[in-house]
Amino acid sequence: MKSNKVIITCAVTGSVHTPSMSPHLPYKPEDIASEAIAAAEAGASILHLHARDPEDGRPTADPKAFMRFLPVIKQASDAVINITTGGSSVMTLEDRLAAALAAEPEMCSLNMGSMNFGLYPMLDRPRAWKHAWEPELLEATRGTIFRNTFADIETVLKRLGEGCGTRFEFECYDVGHLYTLAHFRDRGLVPGTPFMQFVFGVLGGIGADPENLVHMKRIADKLFGEDYRFSVLAAGRRQMPMITMAATMGGSVRVGLEDSLFDGRALAASNADQVRRIRAILEGLSLEVATPDEARAMLGLKGGDRVAF
Repeated sequence: MKSNKVIITCAVTGSVHTPSMSPHLPYKPEDIASEAIAAAEAGASILHLHARDPEDGRPTADPKAFMRFLPVIKQASDAVINITTGGSSVMTLEDRLAAALAAEPEMCSLNMGSMNFGLYPMLDRPRAWKHAWEPELLEATRGTIFRNTFADIETVLKRLGEGCGTRFEFECYDVGHLYTLAHFRDRGLVPGTPFMQFVFGVLGGIGADPENLVHMKRIADKLFGEDYRFSVLAAGRRQMPMITMAATMGGSVRVGLEDSLFDGRALAASNADQVRRIRAILEGLSLEVATPDEARAMLGLKGGDRVAF
């Protein structure tokens, strides 16, 4: 029988927010490592990780940047390390795969379709930018497409899944992405029980509305029956309400400064603060939080001793 424990994922830094938006956003490797370790100690069993240039905080796909914090986290924590293959919409697929292929992690994220991924509305809020790249990257999302073609997805599944034994957090930004996942399941490229991340609130994807969560869950039930697990993330201020609702529906949850810079009405001082907040909510609802090893068993992961870092 499936465990009904809730997996807490923490997305530590991402590539959405920029240093000018919060002084607490980690981008130096030592800060990403310390934030990840603290989040794990607070109760996160999966750590979703991006890398940034340590000089100015811009997103980077350089495997050397990842290797400056991956071994540190692994040595200090038993949490599952989940490396992005999304990176950012301005990176090529080969760029986005480089670190994951080098590290051969237990998990990677995998976006299930090409889409508009609009970050440019963040420019509407006046602020003093610390670095020129920040508004430039946000503006670039007005005219670019976040590419994840069928061929791209198949490449990731074969090179990382079949080649490295990596399992995936399938990121579904809209209902059509569930059908794409079912397509690859039917082709035999998604073995085992898929772990889906329903993503709400990104401009270009499905909105962060309770009705949409109910609809996504209904379609997932239709396509996968009981043979799937799901988690929810919601961008910005909808983070905590949406993931709390997801947990009451039998799902897992994702927090972290990649998804929201806030803890309540104030800027979150750390990723661990968000982990502690959702953990308190879950325990207040009499829901149990999964340990890293329980998460590994639930998701069929290969184990931390079979990675390349």
